[in-house]
Amino acid sequence: MSGQQKYSHLLQPLDLGFTQLRNRVIMGSMHTGLEEVSMERQAAFFARRAEGGVGLIITGGIATSPEGGLAPGSSGMFSEKDAEHHSIITRAVHEAGGKIAMQALHAGRQSFHPLMLAPSAKQSPIYPFPPKAMTEEDVERELYNWGNACHLAQQAGYDGVEIMGSEGYLLNQFLTTRGNERDDEWGGSYENRMRYPLEVVRRVRAATGPNFIIVYRLSMMDLVPDGQSFDEVITFAKRLEQAGVNIINTGIGWHEAKIPTIATMVPRAAFAWVTRKVKEAVNIPVSASNRINMPSVAEDIIARGDADMVSMARPMLADPDWVKKAEADLEQEINTCIACNQACLDHTFQLRLSSCLVNPQACYETELVYVKTDKPKSIAIVGAGPAGMSFATVAAQRGHAVTLFDADTKIGGQFNIAKQIPGKEEFHETLRYYDVMLKKHGVKLSLGKRVDAHDLAAFDEVVLATGIVPRHLDIEGLDHPKVLSYLDVLRDKKVVGKKVAIVGAGGIGVDTAEYLTHDPHHKPASLDIPTFLKEWGIDPELKARGGIEGVQEQVDPSPREVYLLQRKTKKITGPGKTTGWIHREALLKKKVNLMTGVSYRKIDDAGLHISIGDKNMVLNVDNVIICAGQEPNRELQEGLASMGKHVHLIGGADFAAELDAKRAIDQGARLAAGI
Repeated sequence: MSGQQKYSHLLQPLDLGFTQLRNRVIMGSMHTGLEEVSMERQAAFFARRAEGGVGLIITGGIATSPEGGLAPGSSGMFSEKDAEHHSIITRAVHEAGGKIAMQALHAGRQSFHPLMLAPSAKQSPIYPFPPKAMTEEDVERELYNWGNACHLAQQAGYDGVEIMGSEGYLLNQFLTTRGNERDDEWGGSYENRMRYPLEVVRRVRAATGPNFIIVYRLSMMDLVPDGQSFDEVITFAKRLEQAGVNIINTGIGWHEAKIPTIATMVPRAAFAWVTRKVKEAVNIPVSASNRINMPSVAEDIIARGDADMVSMARPMLADPDWVKKAEADLEQEINTCIACNQACLDHTFQLRLSSCLVNPQACYETELVYVKTDKPKSIAIVGAGPAGMSFATVAAQRGHAVTLFDADTKIGGQFNIAKQIPGKEEFHETLRYYDVMLKKHGVKLSLGKRVDAHDLAAFDEVVLATGIVPRHLDIEGLDHPKVLSYLDVLRDKKVVGKKVAIVGAGGIGVDTAEYLTHDPHHKPASLDIPTFLKEWGIDPELKARGGIEGVQEQVDPSPREVYLLQRKTKKITGPGKTTGWIHREALLKKKVNLMTGVSYRKIDDAGLHISIGDKNMVLNVDNVIICAGQEPNRELQEGLASMGKHVHLIGGADFAAELDAKRAIDQGARLAAGI
């Protein structure tokens, strides 16, 4: 069966009348930091995705005025000089056969600078500065700036713009009483609250003419108190169509929302059912968004009529050839986005350049280049975890003869642990990808055998990616029968009692708590949309204002009583900057006891003896699970050094402060690119 037949809905062209998109795939907007670094690097980034077959690329948010930027110095489209700089991007994309739209953005109160303008002087709970309420003069000036920015985008060679109207930014703020308390013509009734965003669309259409793509990113569920009702959303969607919008794109949730919308514990295509309701109400193409990461998922969305298109941002970071691979029926070769957010959104909110945990080349296309070697070497890589798989794949792709050793009978290392955690099922995809690519590039696998230095003597280069070993903790009673390690629980499936204390609340501890608080016989919310909606209090009938007002969460109780403890006094969250709060909320829903500032005294028949401040207590638990402390596993290094072998260390074998797949995969790829 040909790829064209298999994904016939996804790969079908879309005729907009004055122009045609080559397929139904939008590369959704995401701020990478390249916007403020280099037009040339940004051009290379987008051109690479255009070469990969994307139908329409949408840039990261480009401010329509200095007041509308995300932070001081954010990229904006204010002048002809800006347009000239952006023409570097549009030229590169067009030469690669693609089409590109600029996302026009005004952040409103969701910004990191003190010059913010918003409908009302209401500060966002997650941003540091209070905004200034827009005067009539501000309203008119910013309307002019929207039209001007989009006209300049057209002048720069963009095929269209996406007007950012979701995620709680300015236009979204105007539509809700949460952000808009005005009593003039721009506030009060919903009819008045719609006036500003509709006028923005009219100004943009007037400034760009009829033959220019206007996408509107519509907040279909705000997921915050005092958000829009769904009837209001439908009314607004119809008015957008009348005002001249060509495509409506799905936006779900404000940044202020306390509900996950794109993280890995969100089911695939979790909100396509909402998109369908909007699609049924308008006559222009509507695009689904959020947690769509594989062609089969995207094809199903369009085939069953949920949407006309699909918008995917991070999957295009993970694999720029996503569309080409779908066309060639090579879905198994797609490097799947696992929605971890660790190298993309986490970096963005730390004002760092984005990349991708599973694809370190993302945003580094001009720096991290895999060139065929003219001096092939025989290379041994010991350890088939994330670092080892990454190194082996890239080194073999470059033409080296690579043998990958591991004492386990399967590849994956710690990913085989991670994939068992409810909400981390996407790790199966990363393992599938590496399995396929190792075979494709001819890596020789030697699994199920522990090697020594002599086994590696004949290789030109030796790379150790042997991971970590647990560090010995200084706690009396660690040899007590109650004590288990996280590997005993997650890898070896040892029986765990009904009352458990977990020592260490880093990523491993949080994962272990997630695992132990889920009934293995129940499908986790990450794999079941109705369960996800129930657990996070989202109304599947779309009758609740904002999608959540008055909806009670319904969470399956934990099969165990769990204590999660850490020495540090800071709040327990997961490791990710943008996902840590989700892990914390999920644990609290399961009634996990989160305890900080803990000193561990001893373990005995009575349980775990601890102190918090000057208070001593005993946790009467069946098991104490150790998830704290690890050291690099370098047992082979000394023997190799004595033989005169130079050894490269990557991943946990190099640095074991935290099990960090992002650093491990990046380190493996970078070493392989230069060896």
